[in-house]
Amino acid sequence: MASAGGGALSILEYFGGEDGNRCGYCKSEASNMSHGMWAHTLTVQDYQDLIDRGWRRSGKYVYKPLMNQTCCPQYTIRLSASNFQPAKSHKKVLKKVQKYLYVGEVSHSKNEGTSGEPMDSQAESPVSCNVSILDKSEIPQEQLKPLNIEQEETEKDGESDKQEATDGCSPGQRERQEHCIQSAEGETHSHSHPKPGRGADVSKPPCRKAKDIRKERRIQKLLQQQTDKTSLPEPPTGNPVCKAKGNCSKSVEEFISVAAPENAAHHLEVRLVRSSPPSSQFKSSFQESYQVYKRYQTTIHQDPPDKPTISQVKLVPVSMEDPEFVSSFDRSAALYAKYQMAIHKDSPCQCSPDEFTRFLCDSPLEGQYKPSDLLCPETYTWQPIEKCLPLLERSKYSRFNNNPKEGDRDLLAELGRVRVLYKRTVMPYCIYKKRRKGPNDEATVKQYAGLVGQTCAERMLLYRS
Repeated sequence: MASAGGGALSILEYFGGEDGNRCGYCKSEASNMSHGMWAHTLTVQDYQDLIDRGWRRSGKYVYKPLMNQTCCPQYTIRLSASNFQPAKSHKKVLKKVQKYLYVGEVSHSKNEGTSGEPMDSQAESPVSCNVSILDKSEIPQEQLKPLNIEQEETEKDGESDKQEATDGCSPGQRERQEHCIQSAEGETHSHSHPKPGRGADVSKPPCRKAKDIRKERRIQKLLQQQTDKTSLPEPPTGNPVCKAKGNCSKSVEEFISVAAPENAAHHLEVRLVRSSPPSSQFKSSFQESYQVYKRYQTTIHQDPPDKPTISQVKLVPVSMEDPEFVSSFDRSAALYAKYQMAIHKDSPCQCSPDEFTRFLCDSPLEGQYKPSDLLCPETYTWQPIEKCLPLLERSKYSRFNNNPKEGDRDLLAELGRVRVLYKRTVMPYCIYKKRRKGPNDEATVKQYAGLVGQTCAERMLLYRS
């Protein structure tokens, strides 16, 4: 993908897409309806504008599903990164990373076979005892007796113990011992309450939930901040969550921007390097990045080790006079056919060598992140996902914009202003229409311009042979 600066231009070859293909979701034959085009070069700004109109890409193939005709509509979702609200699980991960960076320890969950932090209700010194368990095969056969015989022997042993206790005693002592034995036997058969034990240690605070402890610490921290400052700060007015709950949760920046101690075990450094054209820093760290990507794919997605391969795709220059750039037009049809076989027929070629490059630019995003918006397939406006989900539960295709009078704001208005690349020359469609020899392709150009919108149609170059 080319950068937006330096006079870069997007050059696309439109293929149409009236014929249905095999759906990769429901596996239905010829039910996946979409329009597609091959992006020889694509600037960042043009790609963003195409995304805002429902386009998506796989490698260099850019396609737009026909939402009201395809079997499985693919709605474009957007996450507001500047207003991202981390969930409880995200905060736990951030705290684990900070603990690893500062202390060098890795916290494990119970599912990983190791115990986490000790609970508050654990005892200080556990009671240890030695217990030996004999297996049935280890007990001699003569010691195995029926239960009724063993009970009779136990009663006889008890009577003999009583007789031994009373023998050798004076008549007065014998009477007192017999009385004590009878009273003890009576207490055994009666339902008496157990004796009270030691109970809880009064010198220690009672056991509480970790949630209550964190809440108390947060309140103490707020009180400490109020006492340190002479004037109380005004609460933020932009966040309604703060008003409802009385406190504001930390943002991602507040978790990341914590000053590390001087004796930290590890140091994390984040660098933004240029990947197109690749900078020296990108080239020097590419192998390490690829190893991390490979480990992620094999561990999380259970991919075989030979599936995540290094990209062999060479970046094509934008200069129209470059012979390699001109020759790429002839190879576009073959590359497109290769994509069709890989994606829509689930062949072994589906694991293409440029998968790593696509991973660098395209990451999956689900609706569990907040705040998220869905793109209306008719007006191309972003709507909150909470508003769209009830509509999708009733129908797989839905218009999210409630205003029936509102339509496409970037609707095609002037077909003659569409930019065309014809015989290595950039020209508007009105000039191309006069110079072209052969069958009329006005319907194809009009369909392309209507899908990409008037703005992109006047900025991008549509290749025509």
